[in-house]
Amino acid sequence: MKTLLLFAALVLALSACSKQAPPPVNAERPALTRVVGSVAGDGGHVYSGEIRARHEVALGFRVGGKITQRLADVGAAVKAGQVLARLDSADEGLQADSADAQYHTAQAEVERYRVLRGQNFVSQSALDAKEATLKSLSAQAGLARNQSAYTILVAEHDGVVMATLAEVGQVVNAGQTVIKLAQDGEREVAIAIPESQFVACKIGMKAEVTLWGEGRENYHQMGRLRELSPAADAASRTYAARVSLPDGKVPLGMTAQVRFAGARSEAKSGAGGELIVPMTAIFQQGDKAAVWVVAPDHSVSLRTVQVAGYRDDGVVIGSGIAAGERIVSAGVHMLNAGEKIRAIESGSSL
Repeated sequence: MKTLLLFAALVLALSACSKQAPPPVNAERPALTRVVGSVAGDGGHVYSGEIRARHEVALGFRVGGKITQRLADVGAAVKAGQVLARLDSADEGLQADSADAQYHTAQAEVERYRVLRGQNFVSQSALDAKEATLKSLSAQAGLARNQSAYTILVAEHDGVVMATLAEVGQVVNAGQTVIKLAQDGEREVAIAIPESQFVACKIGMKAEVTLWGEGRENYHQMGRLRELSPAADAASRTYAARVSLPDGKVPLGMTAQVRFAGARSEAKSGAGGELIVPMTAIFQQGDKAAVWVVAPDHSVSLRTVQVAGYRDDGVVIGSGIAAGERIVSAGVHMLNAGEKIRAIESGSSL
């Protein structure tokens, strides 16, 4: 009887343990934030950009034909001299064989004419004509051999395949892009400079680059403005710019922040005390605009704001938030009310 009672108690204890819910995992989502009415860091403008390779090459065949092999996929690391793709080389091979046969025939003809010329059976002009024909056929044979070699697409530098634009069986033209290759080496951040800050940006000026991808919140590198387009994009009215990085191991495509310490903010408040926030901070809630406000305990709440206007450097807020409040400036569509975040500003965890 005691054994039965002990067994029943054990079953009840195990049943109670199995019904206990696992403790909730409190994983705070990293989010980019900023204080309203201030500029991150020392007052420099902050731009979002993408990590790109210094040299991005569009590779294609020098002759047209049908692709029989493609030996590299997107993301593949390739070495200089590695074969990336091949064309059907049957026609080029036949042309090379034909050109070689004509060259050898002409070479034998020249040898006979040289013997005949030594015996004064032919004139010097006849021999010269045969030798000129031999030189022409030699060039044609070399060209045919080159055309046959052009059916193999080879990487000229070490790098990573960014995109493949043709498949096996596809007929491509000469020069048509088949593979885009990002060369190893220097990395850059591609950004867009608004019209209001174009004059303040100078080639060679220093910039702080911060990555805010997962696991890289504390990554900081000092770069420099290497390239600035002299003409604005017709659609966005911004100027394309490239900031070079000394670190060549940064993964391509990552989102980065660029802050120019020398480009001072003109003003972060508009007429009548209006505030300017980034365009990416606006969350459209029906027909109303809203922003995610970060509380002292790092929880977020959605607050409706009145948009007074739009500028190339942000959205002018007429009311709804006050200077000094912290808002989420990127990734607003991934948040929920009451959720706690790990606030990141200018690449530094708070």
